Amino acid sequence: MAALGAPDEAERPRHGPFLIGVSGGTASGKSTVCAKIMELLGQNKVDHRQRKVAIISQDSFYRVLTPDQKAKALKGQYNFDHPEAFDNELMYKTLKDIVEGRVVEVPTYDFVTHSRLDERITVYPADVVLFEGILVFYPQKVRDMFHMKLFVDTDSDVRLSRRVLRDMNRGRDLEQILTQYTTFVKPAFEEFCLPTKKYVDVIIPRGVDNMVAINLIVQHIQDILNGDICKWQRSSMNGRTLKRAISEQSELAERIRQPSGKEGPAGAELSASLRLCVCVCVCAGGRSTFQTVQAF
Repeated sequence: MAALGAPDEAERPRHGPFLIGVSGGTASGKSTVCAKIMELLGQNKVDHRQRKVAIISQDSFYRVLTPDQKAKALKGQYNFDHPEAFDNELMYKTLKDIVEGRVVEVPTYDFVTHSRLDERITVYPADVVLFEGILVFYPQKVRDMFHMKLFVDTDSDVRLSRRVLRDMNRGRDLEQILTQYTTFVKPAFEEFCLPTKKYVDVIIPRGVDNMVAINLIVQHIQDILNGDICKWQRSSMNGRTLKRAISEQSELAERIRQPSGKEGPAGAELSASLRLCVCVCVCAGGRSTFQTVQAF
């Protein structure tokens, strides 16, 4: 992968892009969360050259396998969930070029043949870049590049069922999928992915089903696109305010979900008045922004 050179001033973002890392276990819904964010921002209908938000997947940076490794991969005996399975240097260089406002070409990986294709994905300069993958926070020098870090936290049984369906659609048999999961995927998640959860700013329980959290994140990104984040002072943006807002609204949503028999008069009144929507306040860069989001 090589950068294609700096774009014209008209094409370059006024500031370096705001990098958001999105991690979580296999089939946790990382790419779905990113796609939903793009949809809510209206960016999925915009031409690639004009998009203000871009998405890149860590899956694009799997290493080129040797013939022996590819033979193991076809038998489900290669560990794609280990940090060494990724070309971390290429990943870092790509992110560095993006930060410098360059147009880059990202590799394309074929999961059926376990090989890197000749075709590339061109990523143009954007104001916000979402970078998603199971181990995006594992290499420290990559982790340190993100201005905000998200973790999609989904139940392990749900993730396994999604993984089975996805891999069967790729032509693999059930026994091979389950063997690979118990031998490589689950141990690697516990050893490499889950420990990186401590580095994140915001945890999104239930993935794309948690629209309270996603709407708050979308509002935060919208503020960035509108230039309202204190002239892009990255050092002051660590996600604590957003994390607190999401935590408070998630707790509120859980209280609303309680059976009516467990609610007191105040709880019943709160439930009745807030079942349709929740009004939340996000403080960004010292400014208060009010937004109404769907709770159910």
